[in-house]
Amino acid sequence: MLSSIVAKRLVTGMCQAAWRPAITGLVSCRGYRGDSPEDTKVDLIEIPLPPWKENPNEPIDIKRRRLLYESRKRGMLENCILLSLFAKRYLNTMTDNQLKQYDRLINEPSNDWDIYYWATEAQPTPDVYQGEVMDMLKEFTKNRNHEQRLDAPSLEYLEKENQ
Repeated sequence: MLSSIVAKRLVTGMCQAAWRPAITGLVSCRGYRGDSPEDTKVDLIEIPLPPWKENPNEPIDIKRRRLLYESRKRGMLENCILLSLFAKRYLNTMTDNQLKQYDRLINEPSNDWDIYYWATEAQPTPDVYQGEVMDMLKEFTKNRNHEQRLDAPSLEYLEKENQ
């Protein structure tokens, strides 16, 4: 009983300390406002990312595995679901050229929302990413068969393919 009271006080104190800035005025208290017209985006921080580089010597089976992983582990749930299901359906049948297009598409843009907007055709796709794979992704995104797409697929199908 005594230990639970001590633990509660300790956790409460740590949480309160985490909310107080160490030096007043250095920590911004501004929350996310979205894309409102009044937002000047003066406080927007652009994080430099290393440029994407294609690895021409990567074996095709390793490339497929890497792309499967990268399709599943995205920065947003919508793309995790969309790209992992797309990869499950098409990745093993893609040609070398299609794999290069897909690799560039999911790894070069720094913003996952851009990929999502291009795939759903909410925004026009830049010419550099427009191609056979983007057309396949756009068609897949339309979900003409009305499949239930609520989660990324389990990886059990990989074991069945290897048997």
